[in-house]
Amino acid sequence: MNLSDLLYPSNQQRRQDVIDLHQELLDYMKLNFKVTNELIGTMNEHLGAKIPNITMKDSGTIKDNCDIIIQAMNSIQQEVQKLDKEIRNRLDPGMYQKLYDIKQPELEKIAIADQMVSIILGEATASAGAVAIKIICSNIVTFTVNKLVALLAQIGISVLGGIAITVFGLGIDVILHAILGAVERDHLLASIQSYEKHLVEFREASEIYQCVISEISALVKDSTKLM
Repeated sequence: MNLSDLLYPSNQQRRQDVIDLHQELLDYMKLNFKVTNELIGTMNEHLGAKIPNITMKDSGTIKDNCDIIIQAMNSIQQEVQKLDKEIRNRLDPGMYQKLYDIKQPELEKIAIADQMVSIILGEATASAGAVAIKIICSNIVTFTVNKLVALLAQIGISVLGGIAITVFGLGIDVILHAILGAVERDHLLASIQSYEKHLVEFREASEIYQCVISEISALVKDSTKLM
C-alpha cells in the first residue's frame, strides 16, 4: 500500500469510481456513434444525402471522438438546412407552413414532402416523405442534435477531454498515472466530480437521441412493409 492510500484509505474506491464512470461515458459515446451512423444511413438512402459514416478513434482522446461526432452532426444539420431551403423555395408559403404545423394531418404533410423530395431528387423512395417530415420538418431531431453537440463540446474542453479512450484497457496503476499524474485524493475527487457532472445531461441526451432515431428507423421499416 502506498503513502497516499495510508493517508486516504478511500482512494482505492475512488479509483474504481473513476474507472466505472469512464466506462459509462465511453458506452454512451459508442451509442452516439452507432445512432449517428444510423441517422446518416437513413438520410443518405431516402433524402439523397452523401454524408460519410463515422468511426470511433480508439487511439484518440475523448475530445478527439467528441469532435468526430460534432463534425458529423454539423454535416447532418447542413444537409437538413439545405433540403429545407430547397423545399421552401419550391412551395408557396402557405403550403410550406403546413409542413411545420402540428395541427395538420400527418399523412397530408407526408404527401407534400414526398412530392417535393421526388422533384428535388428526380426519384424518391417510398419512405422519403415520411423521413423528410421526421428529420427536416420536426424540431425534435434538430433539438436533440443541438443538445448533444453542446454537451459534447463541453466534455471536449473539460478536464476529461485529454483522457485517451483506450487507456482503460491498461492496468489500474497505468490508468491512474495517465489520467491523474498522481493518485492523490484531490485529483481523484476532481475527476469523479467532472465525470458525474457531465454524465448527468449526457446520459439523458444520448438516450433521447437514440429513441428519436429509433423511431425514424421504425417508420422506414413500416413504410417498406407496406410497399
